[in-house]
Amino acid sequence: MKIGVIGLGRMGEYMSRRLRNNNHEVWGYRRNVEAAKKLFEDDALDGYANDIEALVSSVHDTTDSKSVFLMVIPAGSVDDTLSELLLHVRPGDIIIDHGNSNFKHSRDRGIRLADQNIGYIDCGTSGGVWGLDRGYCLMIGGTDEDVTYCRPIFDALSPDIDSIDRTQPDSTVTPAENGWLHCGPWGAGHFVKMVHNGVEYGIMQSYAEGFNILKSANKGKEYVGIDAETAPMEDPQNYQYDLDIAEVAELWRRGSVVGSWLLDLTAAALRDSPGLDTYSGRVSDSGEGRWTINSAVDLGVPVPALSAALFARFNSQGSSPFADKILSAMRFMFGGHHEKK
Repeated sequence: MKIGVIGLGRMGEYMSRRLRNNNHEVWGYRRNVEAAKKLFEDDALDGYANDIEALVSSVHDTTDSKSVFLMVIPAGSVDDTLSELLLHVRPGDIIIDHGNSNFKHSRDRGIRLADQNIGYIDCGTSGGVWGLDRGYCLMIGGTDEDVTYCRPIFDALSPDIDSIDRTQPDSTVTPAENGWLHCGPWGAGHFVKMVHNGVEYGIMQSYAEGFNILKSANKGKEYVGIDAETAPMEDPQNYQYDLDIAEVAELWRRGSVVGSWLLDLTAAALRDSPGLDTYSGRVSDSGEGRWTINSAVDLGVPVPALSAALFARFNSQGSSPFADKILSAMRFMFGGHHEKK
């Protein structure tokens, strides 16, 4: 199949390479045309275009009855890119949004494009920079007809069934075991991906807090007694362990019920830099965690762990210094407590 890819950042590049490795012809466009040219010269693309009109024209130069265009771009750029694409695509063409768009917007886009006889698929895509080798987990929303037509693309991008042990080896193979799932109509794919990312926040926060406790396990050695500004530590002799955090992470990878790919990555980071000195501790959020919490409120579903993980990210971004100053001021005003240096 001949495919047009819009957005050739790291994800777009690796998806293009994986598609080509599975015998698809891939043409790409990136606003930085020189960067697109370099990817072409580096064998990541079969061709590149200077603008979206030229990309569409190149992909249309095929015997396929429909042309497929993949957008691997930030959610904030989707509507502008769609508006430009719609000037050049033809009836029957299909546009796949691989970004982290809000599922409500994806549903609206699907309805709007259907009125113009243009197919739209929202494809929540997980796999990050490792997807080229491991494959991408694809959560898909759209019509049966469009998803069926694009199956060769999804099969190429996703891991194969042998990438992980089957849950029930003797059962009939289910669609999800092929690494991608048609979750439902427009918006369903991005809805599932949104919740996926909310869960990701929670798992990451749990690991972070757990390792932070382990790193603090020697604070009993530093305890110097009680003063008005220090909460007393009960039995400081119980907290005098100098733990090798990197080794604990490595240990937990083997046989533990908390083992996961995220733990594998954490262990690799700690092995490379036990103190994680190259990281500032600022953790961004790209929107999906917020949308997950908002949807939970709309649905009346309790999500205390996911909410706490999202607010922890806000705190890491330095969004609470004024609140901290208010707390410090109140404590001084009612008790005369000076801030401890």
